[in-house]
Amino acid sequence: MSETVELSEIEQKSLKEIPHPSLPEGTSIYGATKVFPDYKAEDGETYFTLVHGIAHESSVSFVAVLQATRALRKGFETAIYFYGPGSLNCLATRGFPTTGNSAFPGEHNINNQLKTFIAEGGKVFCCRFGLSLHGAREEDLIEGVIPTHPLDVQDALIHYARKGAIINSTYQL
Repeated sequence: MSETVELSEIEQKSLKEIPHPSLPEGTSIYGATKVFPDYKAEDGETYFTLVHGIAHESSVSFVAVLQATRALRKGFETAIYFYGPGSLNCLATRGFPTTGNSAFPGEHNINNQLKTFIAEGGKVFCCRFGLSLHGAREEDLIEGVIPTHPLDVQDALIHYARKGAIINSTYQL
């Protein structure tokens, strides 16, 4: 049962000054012209993403996973490497009051997208040292995430650079 809220005269005046919403749902307010070609991978091309951002602290980590998924679907050999606080993105133990339950809408967006990425053939690496910095356990990683040594971060970057990979490095404090 909804309650009727009484508004003061000045609140009513303010509310009626500009109609809300001013445009009906479905109205286009942005153009749809794509400026750059829709590139697809050429034989042997790779795409590598580094993520140093905490899940849910900004959109940086989630957008990086979405971009990597898009590159994978374009045919690139694609890998994501989570390190530092970014390692927390790889935990399967997210949830409240129990693992797997979303305390808020979207709590499992990163988990679900990483599972999709792995299922579609992408590789996900996670730094063991990044996990240890935050008290996270290796056994709590999402299935299919490959744990790595702290010294692997730099060598993974060299590995993918030598392969000629497009490298997307995201960083959040």
